[in-house]
Amino acid sequence: MDPQEVHRCFAALRAAIPEPKTELNYGSPFQLLVAVVLSAQSTDKAVNACTRNLFAVAPTAEAMVTLGMEGIKAHIQRLGLFNAKARHVHALAAQLLALHHGEVPADRQALEALPGVGRKTANVVLNTQFGQPTIAVDTHIFRVGNRLGIAPGKTPLAVEKALHAAVPPEYIQDAHHLLILHGRYTCTARRPHCGRCPLFSCCTWSDKNQWAARRP
Repeated sequence: MDPQEVHRCFAALRAAIPEPKTELNYGSPFQLLVAVVLSAQSTDKAVNACTRNLFAVAPTAEAMVTLGMEGIKAHIQRLGLFNAKARHVHALAAQLLALHHGEVPADRQALEALPGVGRKTANVVLNTQFGQPTIAVDTHIFRVGNRLGIAPGKTPLAVEKALHAAVPPEYIQDAHHLLILHGRYTCTARRPHCGRCPLFSCCTWSDKNQWAARRP
């Protein structure tokens, strides 16, 4: 996509989403990290419902280790993959205590060394908590990047690299949340709302006219 079109797309996104931010509830860097780990293959709404009580009893890494895996499971069992997630949360809390005094590091390599933390999770934490210009490519951003034509790619990493190359500098900090919220509520996987999409004119998706006709 032409750089001027990309700029126009992000200007339209910023106008439509003036306060782009995560919809996960958290009160500290540790709680954000845990919430993001729990969000894999789960909705933010479901995660928030679980962490409301989990963070009330285990707000810190030390408290999470004390709670133990079975205690963590009791709070997150409504989430998919809750057994593995409980194991990862307990282990990453222990590792934070052992290696980082219970604090979440603002470093990609250190974050990705934690149990259950991959590139996507690290990118979310680095962007949301530490203000770094990272873009975490989840299913929503992967879909939006390809549909719009801003960042086509066959893998999340390819889309991430394409976005970093394409997004104007003034939008790079907010690009992650702008794109994920657009994908979550407008450019949805099923029955996208093309008829009211603020990016309709700059979108290259071949099916947009079909969906615009269906959704006035």
